Amino acid sequence: MRLDGKGRVNRAEEVLFQFDGKYVRGYAGDTVASALLGKGERLMGRSFKYHRPRGPLTAGSEEPNALITVGSGAEQDPNVRATMQEIYDGLEVFSQNAWPSLKTDVMGINDLAAPFLGAGFYYKTFMWPKAFWEKLYEPIIRRAAGLGGLSGEAHPDDAERAFATCDVLVIGAGPAGLMAALTAAKSGASVILCDEQTEVGGRLLSETVDVDGKPGHVWATEMVQTLRDLGVRIMTRTTITGVFDGGTYGALERVSHHLPNPSADLPRECFWRIHARGAVLAAGALERPIAHPMNDRPGVMLTSAMASYLNRWGVAPGKRIVLFTNNDSAHATAKDLADAGINTTVIDARSGISPTGDYLVHAGAEVINTRGHLGLRSVKVRQGTREWDIEADGLGLSGGWNPSVHLTCHMNGRPTWNPEIHAFVPTPGSVPGLQAAGAAMGNFSTHGALKSGIFRARKVLESLGLKPASIQTPVADDTPLGLAPLWAVDAPGRAWLDFQNDVTTKDVRQAAKENFQSVEHMKRYTTQGMATDQGKSSNVGALAVLAEATGRDIPGTGTTTFRPPYVPTAIGTMGAGAKGKGFAPERFTTSYANALQMGAPMIEAGLWYRPSYFPRTGEKTWRDACDREVNMVRDAVGVADVSTLGKIDIQGPDAAKLLDFVYINTFSTLKPGRVRYGVMLREDGFVMDDGTTACFAQDHYVMTTTTAAAGNVMKHLEFVTQALHPEWDVSIISTTEAWAQFSVAGPKARELISSLTDTRVDNDSFPFMACGAIDVLGVAGRLFRISFSGEHAYEVAVPARYGAALWRDLVARSELLGGGAYGMEALNVLRIEKGFVTHAEIMGRVTARDIGMGRMISAKKDCIGKAAASRPVLMASREELVGLRPVDPATKIDAGGHLYNIGDRVHRETDQGYATSACYSPTLNTYMALAFVRDGTARLGERIRFVDRLRGIDAEVEICHPVFLDPEGGRARG
Repeated sequence: MRLDGKGRVNRAEEVLFQFDGKYVRGYAGDTVASALLGKGERLMGRSFKYHRPRGPLTAGSEEPNALITVGSGAEQDPNVRATMQEIYDGLEVFSQNAWPSLKTDVMGINDLAAPFLGAGFYYKTFMWPKAFWEKLYEPIIRRAAGLGGLSGEAHPDDAERAFATCDVLVIGAGPAGLMAALTAAKSGASVILCDEQTEVGGRLLSETVDVDGKPGHVWATEMVQTLRDLGVRIMTRTTITGVFDGGTYGALERVSHHLPNPSADLPRECFWRIHARGAVLAAGALERPIAHPMNDRPGVMLTSAMASYLNRWGVAPGKRIVLFTNNDSAHATAKDLADAGINTTVIDARSGISPTGDYLVHAGAEVINTRGHLGLRSVKVRQGTREWDIEADGLGLSGGWNPSVHLTCHMNGRPTWNPEIHAFVPTPGSVPGLQAAGAAMGNFSTHGALKSGIFRARKVLESLGLKPASIQTPVADDTPLGLAPLWAVDAPGRAWLDFQNDVTTKDVRQAAKENFQSVEHMKRYTTQGMATDQGKSSNVGALAVLAEATGRDIPGTGTTTFRPPYVPTAIGTMGAGAKGKGFAPERFTTSYANALQMGAPMIEAGLWYRPSYFPRTGEKTWRDACDREVNMVRDAVGVADVSTLGKIDIQGPDAAKLLDFVYINTFSTLKPGRVRYGVMLREDGFVMDDGTTACFAQDHYVMTTTTAAAGNVMKHLEFVTQALHPEWDVSIISTTEAWAQFSVAGPKARELISSLTDTRVDNDSFPFMACGAIDVLGVAGRLFRISFSGEHAYEVAVPARYGAALWRDLVARSELLGGGAYGMEALNVLRIEKGFVTHAEIMGRVTARDIGMGRMISAKKDCIGKAAASRPVLMASREELVGLRPVDPATKIDAGGHLYNIGDRVHRETDQGYATSACYSPTLNTYMALAFVRDGTARLGERIRFVDRLRGIDAEVEICHPVFLDPEGGRARG
């Protein structure tokens, strides 16, 4: 029912939308919930477990009941809160979790079975018979589970990612947030002000309060222009979803949810990463209900929601309203309702309370039941020994207020119990640089919020070294909350805590009785707080019930863990841009087109596409091509494109210091014209990457990384130079795409390289592990004498624009010498024969000692990960890198197989290790593998059992040295 003269919607602009196929008229500025309530529709959803009829409980993003699906087909968006979805012409919304209709839901029969479906019933019911789980229980549960549904089609709307920086981020644009933004802006700080509502003002939009002699919403509107004139960036429809390290905040902006025909280049949502030097949390507080029997019917909502629908949207939440409260804030709403001509009665649990307006008060009374199926019809009241019914189609619940502490807990902080307001408040210092203000800190009066906003902003500014401006606190009401705690009414019947998941006070008490007394255990046993609202309206009430059941107080009971995102956020929005090739970009080498012409199948390596092998006429399988290419490299010469390896140019007086710090071995002694192999550790002591670094001058190095780790290594170096040692004079830049680089390997490699250049290339002028600038067919290039095959080899690099031409030339010259191109399959065989590791071996859980490189850790210097790598647990008995040969050379072994002592049963506890890489070696005519075996280096020559159940392999293998071919390295150095 609409009320004349109330609300901020535009009555001159009607909007037509559909709800469950029926047209509904609302006004510009309405949400789906306010428009439906304006037409007298209270039923908007069904609960998860019992499918009980539900209407909106709140008017904001914390809504647990009124969830809808917006759109249809590929565009359908489930679990949208009707309280947040703005209406527009052509909008289609559908109710959820009901069939065949919202009013007649077959699954409502679950409510009749409620005595059998209490807390933890699924743990007890579906245990037997065991065979029924897969064929009966699980299919039924899966069909019944879920709230909304996805279409299964690719969503056509793209989201965006964006980045912003500021001195001060203000979270929430209520009275505290507006004053915090004003204080910061007038002090010369750059300010971003975010609020999830469509306009600023916070609770000033929902309450009839004055600020500086003006209606609160008028004062807020004027503040908007003042702030914009000061350069404040105001972002409405934007929710801060998470707090992260380094002053980083995630924010979800609803860009075009409210537009009927958004332009093609306008995203539906934008996910922001905001970096702020300081922040003020002014997110307000959330009203909590009082648990009493049957407190969940459509028409039952929070008193604050009634105030919002009345004052902001001009909607009467009913014709006859009952408010059940334990505090003074509900009386302000009662007065507003009565002033609007609505019959209003207040049931106040406190004694000696008098009305402040034209409404009736029953003090020292409680609501003990309600009636009505698809909508509230009456309320049962108890006052002492007297009980009576009151006809009502609306019941407002007000059990006090919970400050919005969630964001302050995202970095493992825990809130502090404040006994004066009977609620948790943010613990100071939980988030570095963030100050909580206003109702978010427990200052519930308008004057208290305004004053707190100024004070907390000053604190942030002082921490940033800025001089705070002098700001006068506006005149406003300063009446205290006046609350007497009441969490649950002692009366027979089901009293609901978590409305979406159908958790009752009885469920929480049952959890405590069954010894699930930890708040985290209770949460999982009952599903309390695990709904889409994350228990925003129910958690504290549930804690109080649990505390009473276990004989503890609420702070001793503790809180559950608050995690981001603060509001439901689409995964597609958080990963904006990561769709199709945005998710998996394709990167091509300069030789890619020519490799395709040669018939090479391509495989992904990191984000790059590299040739697997180069088939020739008469070869029937990939093994035929691979074996030929391996023999070609061992006997003549082979050419491979290795441009995908990460290449990082490092220059500056402190370049050597950087290398010494990130590598376990010493690089400051490396002379110009030489190359050195290095291993890099993470801070936890485990191997991060390996590669070579070439010294071209005393202050100029070129680092090579593995293909897959190139990005991570670059980030690692940037972190070191920006965070750990910003004083070092060193510059780094990735040049991976700038150079095309090719490996030339085999006994005839020198002959091929010499045909490209006039530079002298022999053992004296260009020994093993040398590097230098050379002329390559008239192009300035680089030459490295390094080998990943164990053969005499070089890597020649030229600017990328010459890559395709050089590749064709190299392949043609190699074929004249009896060789040719080789691909990834042959490259892997060549490196396995030599025991060279890749990320198959250095997969993130091995140390330098595990891969036989512990002696490389220099005792003369410090490096990242050195101390952690020497922890006793990493120096004890561990799995170590070894080689494996099958006792029967023709027996195939493969990567992924596990190892067991001969005679032991195959079991997790008897596992001795696993194979990481395997191949058939045409050079040695046997299968072989690299593996990690417990105490492997002490077990060389021992036979062990190789089991790969996936491929049906069960073989006896011998543990051997990981270098199968030329352990002395004579081939590479010759």
